[in-house]
Amino acid sequence: MNLPNTLTFARVLLIPVFIFFLSAGFSPFGMPLEDRALLAALIFFIASLTDWLDGYIARRTGQITKAGKLFDPIADKLLTSSALILLVALNQMSAWLAIVIIGREFAVTGLRAAAASEGHIIPAYDGGKLKMVFQTIAIIALLLDLSMKVSMLEPYLVGTVAIWIAMVLAVVSAIQYFANFWDKIGLRGDS
Repeated sequence: MNLPNTLTFARVLLIPVFIFFLSAGFSPFGMPLEDRALLAALIFFIASLTDWLDGYIARRTGQITKAGKLFDPIADKLLTSSALILLVALNQMSAWLAIVIIGREFAVTGLRAAAASEGHIIPAYDGGKLKMVFQTIAIIALLLDLSMKVSMLEPYLVGTVAIWIAMVLAVVSAIQYFANFWDKIGLRGDS
């Protein structure tokens, strides 16, 4: 297993640890929610950093593998979906926002798989990558809001604005994926 795949695997292993500290109604080691949320924000940040790092190393060193192409996006979706669901459970965001973002992930993954089965590759778009950046900012900010109040900058406001931007980018990039899918598969008629 090469270094990028090891980092992806490490990210997958961090997901249950992240969930462990944020699970509602559960206080491991008697820790208050404020402390658990701060620890969860740190775990999420580290896991997100491994996402960037594994891709960077794989591209830079030519260590792109089929396993990496398969497991990296799965690890990302598991991590962000877990965080969004837990933030809904902790009343940090609306359920419908999480549903739109998570639903988009399933739809795009399905489209890309369907295109790949026909021999077409639909690459990641900048809008989707930017969505991930705002989504990460939102999740970390909303977790920090549970743990502390920052005098100069309100984490809840930052997280709420960032998650709305992420949701808009999710919808826009999903439209791009659908359009590209229709072009590649030939579903756009000339009629």
